[in-house]
Order: sequence, then C-alpha cells, then structure tokens
Amino acid sequence: MSKTEQHIVRTSEIPPEQTFHFSHPLNSNSEMRILPLSDRVGLKRLGVSIGRIPAGREGFLPHAHAGQEEFIFVLEGEGTLTIDGESAIIVPGDYAGFPTDGAIHHLANNGSGDLVYLMGGERTATDVAYFPTAGKTGFWANGAMHYVDDTAVTAYKPEDFAASGDKKG
Repeated sequence: MSKTEQHIVRTSEIPPEQTFHFSHPLNSNSEMRILPLSDRVGLKRLGVSIGRIPAGREGFLPHAHAGQEEFIFVLEGEGTLTIDGESAIIVPGDYAGFPTDGAIHHLANNGSGDLVYLMGGERTATDVAYFPTAGKTGFWANGAMHYVDDTAVTAYKPEDFAASGDKKG
C-alpha cells in the first residue's frame, strides 16, 4: 500500500454495512449510523467519524465533557443544535465546537432527510461527562462509559475537610 493510499479514506467507496448502528442507552429517540475514520489512517489521539441521524431522531443525549473537546461539521441535511437550552438550526457548512466549558449540547434531526455530519474529538483514556436530563454522570474508563446516578453522589469541597478553627489559605 502506498503512503497516499495509507492516509486517504475514500468514504464514497465504503459500503454501508461497514458503519455501525448506535443508539444511546439513556435516550430512546437516539439513532445514528457512525462511520469511524480515524482508525483507518492510524490516528490515535483524535477521533473523527461521519455521523448520520435519520429524520425525527436524535444523536446522543444532552451532555458536556469535563476532559474531551468535541466538534461537529454539517455535511448534509438540517438539524437543531441545542446549547445550554438555546436552539439553532444548523445546515451544511456549519461548524460547532465544544470546549470543556460545561456547555450542555445536543443534536437532533428535525429535517425531512438524513442529517450527515463530521464529528470528532479527543481520545483520552479517561473522561467525565454530565448528562443533566438523565440525572447521571458518566465516567469513561477501560473503553466504556460507566454511569452513576447524580442522587447517589455526595459532593465535597476542600473546606468540608478542614478541621474547625483551621485557617484556610
């Protein structure tokens, strides 16, 4: 295989059966076909895929990451992107980036055809994601997301551990 062939993915030549079907376990309206691209060219730190959401369906679940940045770039169709409760219509050529600033984001396809987009982000060994509409926090480790009910978690601040009368500094 030449270097050129090794570094180019001709997505139009990939049969649909090489995509995988995804439905988020916490969102019954989630449905996507995903075509991973990064592994095909040997990328280790950056995950890039083509996502396809059918009409009337949603991508993942409203969420924000604490450790991994993400982005989307719309290729075909029309969708609704909601960020911290504010919605905007997105169309081909629109790009959205999600730094680790806590902004809750969610993508839905309210159009009549498929919403096709490039999605990507960092691939770190661990991450924490917040799913406020489900009342859960997810911990990415060992290649899987592990969910915890937010009501089962007690938050402690550093001052909670200070002995009475100790000066904080």
